[in-house]
Order: sequence, then C-alpha cells, then structure tokens
Amino acid sequence: MNRLLQLFTAILLLGLPLGPTVAATEVNGPTEAKRPMNVLFLISDDLTYTALSCYGNTVCQTPNIDALAASGTRFTRAYCQGTYCGPSRASFMSGFYPHATGVLGYKNPRAQIGDRATWSQHFKNNGYYAARVSKIFHMGVPGGIEDHGPGRDYNGADDELSWTERFNSPGPEWRAPGDGETLEGNPDGKKPVVGGNTFVVVEADGDDMVHSDGKTAKKACELIRQQRDRPFWLGVGFVRPHVPFVAPKSYFPPYKPYSKHALPPKIEGDWDDIPKAGINYKTSPNMKMDLRRQKKAVGGYYASVAYMDAQVGKVLDALKASGQEDNTIVIFTSDHGYHLGEHDFWAKVSLRDESAGVPLIIRVPGKQPAVCHSFVELLDLYPTVATLCGLDVPKHVQGKDISAMLDDPNHQVREFAFSVAPMRKGFLIREDRFAFIQYEEDASAGTELFDTHADPQGYDNLAGDDRYQEVLARMQSTLTRKLAEVRDNDLSLQSSDRESPKG
Repeated sequence: MNRLLQLFTAILLLGLPLGPTVAATEVNGPTEAKRPMNVLFLISDDLTYTALSCYGNTVCQTPNIDALAASGTRFTRAYCQGTYCGPSRASFMSGFYPHATGVLGYKNPRAQIGDRATWSQHFKNNGYYAARVSKIFHMGVPGGIEDHGPGRDYNGADDELSWTERFNSPGPEWRAPGDGETLEGNPDGKKPVVGGNTFVVVEADGDDMVHSDGKTAKKACELIRQQRDRPFWLGVGFVRPHVPFVAPKSYFPPYKPYSKHALPPKIEGDWDDIPKAGINYKTSPNMKMDLRRQKKAVGGYYASVAYMDAQVGKVLDALKASGQEDNTIVIFTSDHGYHLGEHDFWAKVSLRDESAGVPLIIRVPGKQPAVCHSFVELLDLYPTVATLCGLDVPKHVQGKDISAMLDDPNHQVREFAFSVAPMRKGFLIREDRFAFIQYEEDASAGTELFDTHADPQGYDNLAGDDRYQEVLARMQSTLTRKLAEVRDNDLSLQSSDRESPKG
C-alpha cells in the first residue's frame, strides 16, 4: 500500500496523466514513476535529402545531421504527402492525407478536422508540455518572417490549439546587410536584391543570431534547459534553406568559388516525352538563370543548409547537456524536397523523387543505429511516436505505425508511397521499381511512368510504350484504390476540390 501511495504522489507532483505514458520501475527498492519519453521534432524547410552528406552528398557539409543519422535510423525512402509547405505540414500534423481534409493550400486544417487532435495536441492532451519554435504549420517565408519584427504577433497558418506555448523567430531575410544578388529573372544583373519566393543569395554580415534560425535554436535550447516538470513535445522549425539563400558570410567559403559546382546533366529533349503539367513551375529557362547563376544558386543553397545544420547542432548539444538525451525521441526531416537543377527544374511542387522525397532520421533511446530502405510517409510520424510514447493512436489518424522498423530495418509496412502536388493536380504512386505520376484524377492532363531501376534519374517516360501498358493500368488502378481509401475517413469528404490551392 505504501508503494502505491508513493507512486500516486510522484504522478501528482510530476503533473503526469494517469495513463499509459507512466510506467513503474524499481530503483533501490521503492517503486518510482518513470518519466515518459520526450519528443524533439526538428524540421527544415525546402530541404532535399540529396543535399545532406549522410545521404551521399560530397560537397555540402552537414556534420550535425550526419551525427544524428549515425546514432539513429536513417530512412532512404521517406516521402511527403504534399510537395509544398501548406498541404504537407497540415497533413503530418493533422494525421490526414491532403485529399482527406481538402487542405490543399497554405492554411491549417482546424476548420476541417474540428475537435480531432493534431499530433502535438494529442501529446498536450496527455500531459505533455507542447511547444513550437518558429515554423511547424505553414508560416510565410520570406513574407511573414521579414514583415513581422520583434513584439509583433505573427502565427501564419498556425493552429493555436496544438500548443501549450508558441514562439516566433523574425529575421531580416533578403534585407540582411551583406553581399546579395538576385539570381531569378535578372539576366542583365540590374535587379536589386528582392523579396518574395525568389532565388536570392545573400552572404550576410553578422553572426548566427542575426537570422531567424539562430533565434530559433537559442529559444529551443532555453526550453530544453528549463527541464520542465513534465515531458515535452518540442517542435523546432528551421526556415533555411528556403529562399532567400541567406546565411552569415562565414558559411559560404566552402562553397566558393561558385563556378566549381557541378550541375545535373542537361539532356537534349528531356521534356519532350512528359506532359506539360510535368514541367515544373520553376525552370532554368523561365527563371532566366544562366549557368553562372545556376551554380551560384547551388552554392547559396548549400551554405544555407550548412547554417541550418549548425543550428541543429546547438539544439542537440543542449539536449545532451540537459540530461534528457537518453529519454528523448529525436526526429529530423523536411516538409518536402527540392530540385537543384535536375531536368532543369528548381524548387518544389514536382512529384519527382528530388521534390517528393524527404530526409528522415529517427533516434529512439535504446534502439540501435540503422539504415532503412522501406517506404515510409511523413504521415506515419504521428502514430509511430504516439505508440513509442505509450499513447493510444486516435482513430482518425491515417498514417501507419512504423516503430517495428526501428528494431528491424528490413521490416516493411508500405508497398508504396503516396504523394500529391495539388498545384499541378498531380498524384504519385512510388513503388520499388516504378514511379507513376498522373495529372488530374481522370488522367486528362497526362501520365508519367519511370522504371527507376533501369532509369533512376527519370529521363525515359514509359507511359506511351506498348510494352508497359499492363504496368500503367496496374498503377492507375492502385491510384484509384488509394484515393478511395484516403477519402474513406470520419470527415466524410467526397471531393478533393473543397479548397483551391493558392499561393
């Protein structure tokens, strides 16, 4: 009876829920309440996995993310569910696919999901301190960040119910003093450094703390050091390498001279066999970027990634110093990928691997480091982390629990990954061998089919090849079934067009 009383008293003092997150352990005789595992969710913005050295990049330097990958499970086939910020973030935070909620643009899903708990809200409801620093749901970059200085309230498309507390990190963005150049739409070099969703490189004066991500890392470290009296779910959103490619000057020397950067192959007639909808919204020709500017864009992007990586390192160091490292699940990912000149494409939106694929690293205390080649989706994070922390998974969540992969990297949960590009009304079914992309639900805007074993870079569209018509039909059938499955949910949405993707 005395031991039960001690356990109950400890639970009350810690402010923990009387639920599955509390376990009893024997420590020198008396039974004590074990603190549930914390969750540290680190997310970069517009980061392609191809830029990270732990994924094989030999130029970009990311030692802190590499160290996390070496101590956790690195997933090589992780995919976002929407290939730009708004729908992707609304999806993995809500637990619904974009075509389940109809949130296809730059807004949070609260109006659609009602009182259903988002990922962080579910943890908050179970006694966790849930906080975000900077961008977790969509937040305009550069627009929102640059226009809202200290003391000015700016939450973008955030969801207030998801958090115990939330913190913003304004920065100067393209206005930062330093050596800047607009690369996009500036063939004669006369355009000044500009804002907007524009390719701009700024070698900025000052140190890390001048910019949004430096402030984000500092606040995250402060929150971790506080060692609150209850477990935490802390979301830390870094805005780099989203344009503008701005970072302190000290991060640029390894990537200069810019002329040294190799660009992806440029194949004559590369676009001839793909539908118009398959040509990305940003290309070298329509951005009027010559080879010099393209190479500078790559160098500026890498410098921004290196700056972001340094901030990740600060947060991980603070976690270790806090004494909570051995009781904290750490996740690193991006909201979607990014083209760096492949097929003369730039930025996001495309459903090619460079845009739909994401880096994903999960480190769980007690689990051995591994590399997993099985398909996973960002949507799987919600149910997986809830399970790892001993929480029930809400019935509305459409992701799958992939926690078994953290013990056995050969374990398979999905036969394929599914992603959408609402701006292009496109859908991706990505299997081991074949990548299938369809534009419009009736395929009226075209299809693409690539044999990724024989043609890993996707230069030969097989959709019109008679030899692959059975494969094409099978993939189209798979897509039809998947969309029906996505829409079979407790929101009862029957149309994918409830919200027009804007922005």
